[in-house]
Amino acid sequence: MGKPKRNLLATAQETLSPPMALDNGHMIAKVIKAEGNNLWSVEVPGRKGPLLVELPARFRSTIWLKRGGFVVVDTTAFEGRENKLQGEVVNVVREEKQWKKLAYWPSEFEKPTYLEESDDENSTVGQMPPADDSA
Repeated sequence: MGKPKRNLLATAQETLSPPMALDNGHMIAKVIKAEGNNLWSVEVPGRKGPLLVELPARFRSTIWLKRGGFVVVDTTAFEGRENKLQGEVVNVVREEKQWKKLAYWPSEFEKPTYLEESDDENSTVGQMPPADDSA
């Protein structure tokens, strides 16, 4: 038998709006890749190497994660245990525009604008090829 619909709707509603502030031990992370049964590698700003985090049962088969998406990770969830897991997903960022407006959004995850990317002044994209003077 499947999950009750009220639980599915409550979980989906919970992930729509961002919290006003993150709790201690919570941080925003970028999903890198799936590692197996409900295990994901995530990138956290200010840390070298990825973290291995678990997707809790309330999100399984309800909210889907994709590479390049963002999640809120609790790094204190598995402190007392001795295993490879380094955190647990506590929220999934679905409305990215709303989250990016908040003060706790990491600057490392800001997408550069087109004007900032145009450092390549010698680019030949969109230009005609040089004329051949040998003829």
